[in-house]
Amino acid sequence: MIKKNLKPLFVIIGTLVGAGFASGQEIYIFFYKYGINGILGIFISSILLGIVVYKVLGICKNNEVKNYKDFLHIFVKKEKQLNIINMIMNIFILITFYIMIAGFGAYFEQQFGINSLIGSLILAIICYFVFLNHISGLIKVNQWIVPILIGSFIIVGIKVIEFENIWHISNYVIQNSTWKWILDSILYGSYNTILLIPVLIALRDQINHKRENIILSILTTICIIVLSVIIFLMLTKIDVDIENLEMPIVYIVSKISKIFKYVYGFVILSSIFTTSVSLGTSFLENVAKTKNSSKYVAILVCISGVMVSKVGFSNLVNALYPIFGYIGFIQIIKILFTKII
Repeated sequence: MIKKNLKPLFVIIGTLVGAGFASGQEIYIFFYKYGINGILGIFISSILLGIVVYKVLGICKNNEVKNYKDFLHIFVKKEKQLNIINMIMNIFILITFYIMIAGFGAYFEQQFGINSLIGSLILAIICYFVFLNHISGLIKVNQWIVPILIGSFIIVGIKVIEFENIWHISNYVIQNSTWKWILDSILYGSYNTILLIPVLIALRDQINHKRENIILSILTTICIIVLSVIIFLMLTKIDVDIENLEMPIVYIVSKISKIFKYVYGFVILSSIFTTSVSLGTSFLENVAKTKNSSKYVAILVCISGVMVSKVGFSNLVNALYPIFGYIGFIQIIKILFTKII
């Protein structure tokens, strides 16, 4: 049963663990600055994402949902409003795809001094060829890359983290006495749902029974908790102003050893790649009416991604992700209160 859930699990993790996550930017923005409360926040957001996985797949099965517009139609009955919301969600998915393209370029520039535009162009070209295979290409990419990605995450984390100091984590991070950490943990989960739901809809036929759905949801929650905590603990090793770093985790690993620098380089690039193909595939599934039109939309998406990438990776993450969180929160409320069989 668990083995059957691994393919969709890898696609889900491949979607969630993108440039913002693997670089440390997301964990810093939403959790790290709250000290030990940030760890609690990670558990809250991960459990929320697990529940969303369960509910969305159940809703898709109960209502025979075929695409994102069908899914939205369950909550929005007026056609005009439905079209507007669907358009807004597609724009968010597209923008996040652009963020992944920018992150790929940022890595090459930070690590090798190569113009970020070149790195962005490389990813855009690779993504285009994956998009030609639609959902089958998405599943194949994730089932091969994500297990290696997770293993690499854990290996590097064990090397970097000083486990004897975990219990003194409050000495490393800024404590914040307000309750804003709860809001940020919910926002982190909610903005990820905007990216995740279209992917879950595409995976609807991979899960056939309620028990499989439950197992997948639990595995998703556990994986996100483990990977997020690893990133959080790795951030305690930062010895410079973290706000000056595009990719703080890459900076940390680079100081440990060259071998681990290259291993984590694989983690970063793989994370960006898997999320890019997930988002791009979701966008194409939503907007392209035919296979022929999908090809041309894919070309346009990839070219525009390279152009937008010049805005800068960290600028895009800091400016847009919190906004996505507030909008995704509305969607989460609707999902949580929808009954499934």
